[in-house]
Amino acid sequence: MVNMNFVYEARKEAIKGVKKGQGGPFGAVIVKNNKIIAKAHNTVVSGNDPTAHAEMNAIRKAAKKLKTFNLSDCELYSSCEPCPMCFSAIYWARIKKVYYVATRNDAAKAGFDDANFYEILSGKKKASTKMIKINDKKELEEFNIWAKKQNKKLY
Repeated sequence: MVNMNFVYEARKEAIKGVKKGQGGPFGAVIVKNNKIIAKAHNTVVSGNDPTAHAEMNAIRKAAKKLKTFNLSDCELYSSCEPCPMCFSAIYWARIKKVYYVATRNDAAKAGFDDANFYEILSGKKKASTKMIKINDKKELEEFNIWAKKQNKKLY
């Protein structure tokens, strides 16, 4: 069940970031056992980091605080529908529920248009970034070392 207090905290984070001039109007909180573990806002501008979206920042903080990369027992509340990058991080963190307020269309109206990414991911459009495979005699060396490693932690 959605807890509106967590929604309001995510929105307060978004406003805080905007007022500080740190980035776009996005905020997120991560909750475990009905308690806020981490809260963050977008810091793309202040940190000169294109990956510093609110959800990414909150995931980093929560993982550090909980000392785990697996946040499967957490939920994420966001002021806006996560972009494809943030969704990927949420998925990798194993977060099972995401609650959000504004939609990607609302974000697009404010100048944050992810439509291009969704078109590329759906195969409707080709990415302008060129991906070039390099052939190397030892191209699988690191994977072979990983495969032989004892006591590795899979994720």
